[in-house]
Amino acid sequence: MTAKALVASFCAVGLAVATVVAHAQADAPPPKAQACTACHGQNGNSTQPLYPILAGQTARYIDLQLKDFQEGRRSDPQMSPMAAGLSRDEMRAIADWFAKQKPQPQPLKVDPAKAKLGKAKADETLCTMCHLGGFSGQNEIPRVAGQNYAYVVKQLSDFKARKRTNDAGNMTSVASTLSDADIDNLAQYLAGL
Repeated sequence: MTAKALVASFCAVGLAVATVVAHAQADAPPPKAQACTACHGQNGNSTQPLYPILAGQTARYIDLQLKDFQEGRRSDPQMSPMAAGLSRDEMRAIADWFAKQKPQPQPLKVDPAKAKLGKAKADETLCTMCHLGGFSGQNEIPRVAGQNYAYVVKQLSDFKARKRTNDAGNMTSVASTLSDADIDNLAQYLAGL
């Protein structure tokens, strides 16, 4: 092998290694996101029913919620202190990273009859006007497809009781029309998507 060919081979290997390292670094969570995995799970796939799945959530929604926790528009004994010390750049980095992760199927065995009633209620209340078809979310509107059942129940109940009000009135208005059975059925439907 000539010296020129040897140099070219070393350069090719070096470029390949640099590409692999850069790709691994791009896939690694931002430093402040490491703390998130304790509750929200590896790569944002929470297995704890009351904590939301962040994988695949819209970046804009995550960023906005972190700001709301930090500025007191939304309150939670665990999340408010977690968001308190984050800079705007850290919030955006966390939001962007979780948005790029793949949500995993939920282990909940959905009750088909309740899910059917939940779909009918979602159609009746025009949920897809904001959450979009497939409930994939958009901008400040969250992705709720495949979300943890217990988390959906809690959030809808909190909107209904006006314990959660950081929504410009949209969800509090819709949730005020829901019965406890409607909330259960909607949560069954959404968790199964």
